[in-house]
Amino acid sequence: MAATDQRHEHALKLFLDARPELRESLDHLNPLLAQAKGETPAQYREERLHEAFEAEAESQGLFAWELTLQLTAASSEEYQAQRLEVHREVAEMAGMDWLEYCDLYGIEP
Repeated sequence: MAATDQRHEHALKLFLDARPELRESLDHLNPLLAQAKGETPAQYREERLHEAFEAEAESQGLFAWELTLQLTAASSEEYQAQRLEVHREVAEMAGMDWLEYCDLYGIEP
């Protein structure tokens, strides 16, 4: 498993550990709903967990990967540095000027 995947899995665990009511809900999903979607109960549960994680990120005005970094970084300084590094990579992949990208996403360069 890639380091990024491991980090995300760890973030999901931390996220779920902090939300016992969500864990309870996920542990009691209707297996017929999974069957109707052509998924195993485990796959269906995993999808619901990812949806809850993404909804939490969105409610905080973050991308899901930013919430992953936030939950797994050792400090707020480490989080900010990692966040800027990933945003910089995204800007490069998109062929955007860094300052233009920062302005678009409200990032302090």
